[in-house]
Amino acid sequence: MQKMERRSFLAAASAALPVALIGQSSNTPTTTKAVRVANGEDRLGEHHAIGVSSTAFKVLTQDTGGDLFIMQHANLKKGGPPRHLHHNEDEWFYVLEGDYIAEIGTERFQLKPGDSILAPRGVPHVWASVGEGPGKMLIAFAPANKMESFFRDNAKRRKDGDYLNEAAVYHAYGLELLGPPLSVG
Repeated sequence: MQKMERRSFLAAASAALPVALIGQSSNTPTTTKAVRVANGEDRLGEHHAIGVSSTAFKVLTQDTGGDLFIMQHANLKKGGPPRHLHHNEDEWFYVLEGDYIAEIGTERFQLKPGDSILAPRGVPHVWASVGEGPGKMLIAFAPANKMESFFRDNAKRRKDGDYLNEAAVYHAYGLELLGPPLSVG
């Protein structure tokens, strides 16, 4: 497995996120005061179950005028979503707890607490929690587009313990479903 060099990640992140966050500003009004969300809590006090995990929305799409959506993702057991790509959003992962693997394009990475990785828009990716204990990540989407709505819809449509696996739903939110989740024995 390849490990992403810190310098490479920093260069990719600094190149991609400022463009997504600043260069494509939507000019939609944003929150005008600070919003604090406690560890493990959701911005609106809601509960979101998605596949083998739960999420707490930290920065809502409306908070940034559509420029950013951030959620705290807690894996309750091993696994992750199906392989997919985002046509319009960069996706950034920051591991808080546990062990993960991620495949971005044709490269495979091992991720531990403190590691982060950027999945640029248009690049197929998949990830999974692979540790013996729980895992926790921050996941950010820039720009936010329909990602918050996708996760709300995902929680309503999924079957117990499964991630949403409906190509038409992915397509409706600007994503493309490409294949199964990573196998994690």
